[in-house]
Amino acid sequence: MAKLSVDKTLSKAKTLAKRGEIAAARDLYTQILQSFPKNKRAQDGLASLKSGPNATSITPALDQKIRHYISLLSAGQNAAIVAQIPSLLKQHSKIAVLWNIYGVALRASGELTKAQHALAKAAQLSPSDPDIYNNLGLTLHDLERQREALSAYETSLKHRPQDAEVLNNYANTLKSIGRFEKAIEFFEKSLALKPSYAKAHFNLGNAYKEMGQLDEAVDAYQAALALDPKFVESINNLGTVYKTQGKVDNAVEAYNAALKANPVFASAHNNLGNVLKDQGKIDDAKEAYHKALAIDPHHAEAHRNLSSLIKYKEGDAQIKTVADLLETPNLPTSERCSLHFTYAKMQEDLGQTKDAFDHYVKGGQLRMSLLGYDITQDKQLFEAIKATAPSIKENAPTLYKARATHSPIFILGMPRSGTTLVEQIISCHSQVHGAGELTLLARHGHALRNGQEAATAPAILQLRNAYLEDLEKLSQGKPFVTDKMPQNFLFIALILTALPEAKIIHTRRDPAATCWSNFKHYFSANGIGYSYGLSETAEYYNLYKNLMMFWEDMFPDRIYHLDYDSLTQDQEKETRNLIAHLGLDWEEACLHPQRNTRSVATASQQQVRQKVYQGSSQSWKKFEAYLGDVFEGL
Repeated sequence: MAKLSVDKTLSKAKTLAKRGEIAAARDLYTQILQSFPKNKRAQDGLASLKSGPNATSITPALDQKIRHYISLLSAGQNAAIVAQIPSLLKQHSKIAVLWNIYGVALRASGELTKAQHALAKAAQLSPSDPDIYNNLGLTLHDLERQREALSAYETSLKHRPQDAEVLNNYANTLKSIGRFEKAIEFFEKSLALKPSYAKAHFNLGNAYKEMGQLDEAVDAYQAALALDPKFVESINNLGTVYKTQGKVDNAVEAYNAALKANPVFASAHNNLGNVLKDQGKIDDAKEAYHKALAIDPHHAEAHRNLSSLIKYKEGDAQIKTVADLLETPNLPTSERCSLHFTYAKMQEDLGQTKDAFDHYVKGGQLRMSLLGYDITQDKQLFEAIKATAPSIKENAPTLYKARATHSPIFILGMPRSGTTLVEQIISCHSQVHGAGELTLLARHGHALRNGQEAATAPAILQLRNAYLEDLEKLSQGKPFVTDKMPQNFLFIALILTALPEAKIIHTRRDPAATCWSNFKHYFSANGIGYSYGLSETAEYYNLYKNLMMFWEDMFPDRIYHLDYDSLTQDQEKETRNLIAHLGLDWEEACLHPQRNTRSVATASQQQVRQKVYQGSSQSWKKFEAYLGDVFEGL
């Protein structure tokens, strides 16, 4: 046995001993002493097994049982461990390795609270064991006690700082509380130590996806798949990014690939349903959601997505299923949140407005908690935008081209104010491509907008070039391209300074109807945290209204204001005025947005596939009795 091999074996034996795997450690020390009988470190190590804290009560018979339970754990036979080990622990309550095995088996069986207690006991008995703290961190993460999970991982890393798995787990918990940039830093540390770690590449992709850095997310998912081509979660999430990018065919291909690799992968069926729904293939979408629920009746997101396509009647079986699921103890908060929104929609369809309202409130409270939203953040953002806007306007770059090859049309305003319908109308025109809700301005310009980067003419020009370069890739050869991200109203100073040829269509709708529609909808995007509280929604609406007045003063006559209710009441007049404002020739197709076959990935996708209709701005009034004075002063 070479010296290097001896050193590695000694190190491994020491680690096993710390974990409490006494028999395995003893075997390694014995192997060394068979070749080198006078090796002092092996002699001391073997002696320590007889006197160490994990071995005081370990007999050869107990050793054998521990090895047996470790083999059961490796084989995934968690139920057997959970059933058998408690009686052993009554006799050997001071053995950390037994508590660790028990805790890991309990976590795998879904008994998270018991698992946390078992692992805490193991950590108390063996306070320097990094593996125990890693397992404790994983369990606390599952219990959504993220701050405590971070502390457990930090203790683990204190004893073993170069552990790629713990670094990955630590980063994953950082991601779950919205600390995306810090999470990416630790995912990259994990991958620096272990470049072949497919799961860390996958988790890195998830962090990039949450930040809207979609190209980087694609690269990370593809890196995971290069290492593990059958990593179905990575294939599935790659499809989700493609869908967000508007690459619908790529998304469908990815979801089908995931289902080919694993036909009973419920999330891929659910996500395929989302794409089909966006395309207006409602029956096919329902079938996909039903397949997801047949595989996993507890799939909360599939229940919520299916509910958006159904008008419920008394006796529908899904209503009882969702009600029963809401009674499930220890349900993850994200799932409970989705189920509250689903049940609220069901009760609204049944005319049970009080029950519906109560569940909208409960779902909103959980969603706001998950997002960690505080309206103070938005108040500060709006003030920063106003403070930065004058310097942006004053530093307009000199442009040497009269206009861009592909001119953007920005359709913006509060979510649920008619932006989707307006995009459907405009994109019916033969010269316009409807690109949907683009994240380009946020990606290229948020630091300029917020004042984090100096708004110099070169910086603004760089934003212009980057935006137009990306827009060209999405244009499908059309000279005009719509960007329908509603929150682009936060970027108007940058739009009109960097892209003076752009047209801005600001959609407005009855304030109470807008706020109620925001409140009752579950938005898959994370940036609309205000909408999950009624008072926060009303307060945010006033921030928005005030900012739009600010823009109108700064850029008079540069913003076209379109009233949604006027559009539904006199469709032809308002549509002709809109098309004329854009400088486009009139085309009759613009009067028939319901015939537009483009994919629509917003909460309004079902409405815009119908003829333009009136009255939707009054639907909030059936909930008026429960709202108090929250909408007064809008």
